[in-house]
Amino acid sequence: MEQRTEKRNSSRNILLVALLALAALNVLLLYFWIQEKENNKTKDATIAAKTEEVLVTKMKLDSISAQLDAKIAEIQQLGGSVDSLLKVKEQVEADKMRIRDVQNFDARKYQQKIAQYQTLLAAKDEEIARLREENGILNEENQTLSAQNNSLRQDRQILVDTVASYASKTRAVQAQNRELSDKVTVAAALHADDIVVTALNERGKEKDGGTYKAKRLDKVKVSFRLSQNPLTEKNAKDIYLRILDPAGAVISDMATGSGEFTYANKDMIYTAMQRIDYDNTGQQVSFVYGRGGQRFNEGRHIIEIYSEGFRIGQGEFTVK
Repeated sequence: MEQRTEKRNSSRNILLVALLALAALNVLLLYFWIQEKENNKTKDATIAAKTEEVLVTKMKLDSISAQLDAKIAEIQQLGGSVDSLLKVKEQVEADKMRIRDVQNFDARKYQQKIAQYQTLLAAKDEEIARLREENGILNEENQTLSAQNNSLRQDRQILVDTVASYASKTRAVQAQNRELSDKVTVAAALHADDIVVTALNERGKEKDGGTYKAKRLDKVKVSFRLSQNPLTEKNAKDIYLRILDPAGAVISDMATGSGEFTYANKDMIYTAMQRIDYDNTGQQVSFVYGRGGQRFNEGRHIIEIYSEGFRIGQGEFTVK
């Protein structure tokens, strides 16, 4: 008989250990999941900034490539040499291929290259002007410049549209990340369970039931249990108690510890407050509040409990 009892106890112990291990594993997995989300958020912001720099650089290189094509064609038409420009064109095309590697993209390096290309283009403008004077074709100059301006305007519009599209996608990702963060915050909120309101008379005698006579009610005691939650951080937490009289007004006295706190971006009056060290063990919390000789008004009173920006519990009691 004793051996059977020992076997049953051993089985229960093994099952309890397995359940605790499973719970710990779930908490650990959730922690890693949250960390991964935060890491992804940082990576997304970095990639977004680099991608925008790559897009701007590519558009500038496309513009330079188009200007090179125009100058090569015109110089050939005017009888000039284009060997050096063809080599530069190859370099520009190679640069356009290399910037696809976003991770190794160096914006400063390409800014210097673009500045060199633009200096070269300006020098070729002088060569073209000289060739035009030599060939006596001033009318074609306006046509070429007009075509270049149109190309630049088109390139600029493409760049604006591309950046706007990417910015819209970035805002959507940021909104999803904020929504996820809000859900995690709500899941980690405290919750007050088993709220009980008892009456204390002048001698400190306690009475329960929820309905009390005004002449025998000197103080009220509000007791509740903070439920366990593996997502809630173990630290010091401020707990706010609000008692609303039958007319809906908050019972408070700044001289005895009442004050203000913020809830839903609004300042609210609290009746009493205390700071507790939350240990996630289902600990009990109690408030004792008296009106300093004044009686509670007859009727239904509402109890509200707040912490860390959330209303974590509600109860009531009646005075007759």
